[in-house]
Amino acid sequence: MTGKIGTVGIIGAGQMGGGIAHVAAQAGYKVKLYDISPERIENGIATINGNMARQVSSGKMEEEVRKAALANISAAPTLEDLAGVDLVIEAATEDETVKRKIFAQLCPILNPEALLATNTSSISITRLAAQTDRPERFIGIHFMNPVPVMKLVELVRGIATEDSTFETAREFVQNLDKTITVAEDFPAFIVNRILLPMINEAIYTLYEGVGSVEAIDTAMKLGANHPMGPLQLADFIGLDTCLSIMQVLYDGLADSKYRPCPLLVKYVEAGWLGRKAGRGFYDYRGEHPVPTR
Repeated sequence: MTGKIGTVGIIGAGQMGGGIAHVAAQAGYKVKLYDISPERIENGIATINGNMARQVSSGKMEEEVRKAALANISAAPTLEDLAGVDLVIEAATEDETVKRKIFAQLCPILNPEALLATNTSSISITRLAAQTDRPERFIGIHFMNPVPVMKLVELVRGIATEDSTFETAREFVQNLDKTITVAEDFPAFIVNRILLPMINEAIYTLYEGVGSVEAIDTAMKLGANHPMGPLQLADFIGLDTCLSIMQVLYDGLADSKYRPCPLLVKYVEAGWLGRKAGRGFYDYRGEHPVPTR
């Protein structure tokens, strides 16, 4: 493998972690995938296999490439299994307490030389790095969802991130055939700093009765040429994730324009978290999604 990274440990076998494992393995890196239960790891690898099979059938990937990529991925049932990797990417849930706990357990196991990255979409890289034994070897590598499809990766340095860490991370991301944008370490970085307030505003528009779910999504698809309406997109991202990013913006920047819409809070409290929960701004339990308002 070119560059300083040969093996990559990924923490979290969900949508994001699985997607990162997919593209890293496809680029020729050896990947060790960890999650809190063997079932989650198995499900993650099965999803990767299914996604790759779809790429093969649509002509976007050769069958040989798929086989080689799958052979590059192995399960890491315990954190100790990540001991020898060159880079660990944490892709656990968007919750700072969870991430800190993972880093506390992980750091003593890792090689002193190993780099540590987080796929956080909004939490301070500097603050997370400060919880580890290697803030100078810590960086934010924020992939977009779905990882195999989306071309962009935000690279975010913490205040202590060394140039060599940044350059190694840049080279790694370029090897994945992704386009890099460099963001400063401020709440939600670039994409979500712009995208989430737009989604939040769409929810306020619904909350205030300016338009129905369908009217808002149609207006933005056809009036602003967005490929997906903001409420449909919120369901795709997960309303819990949307809320946590808005909360990070609101807490971190102390500006009332980032106040999460009460309707978003209500949906999350109801457990209507979007597509993954079967219900959000649309109900996905039937043949076609139906607006819930």
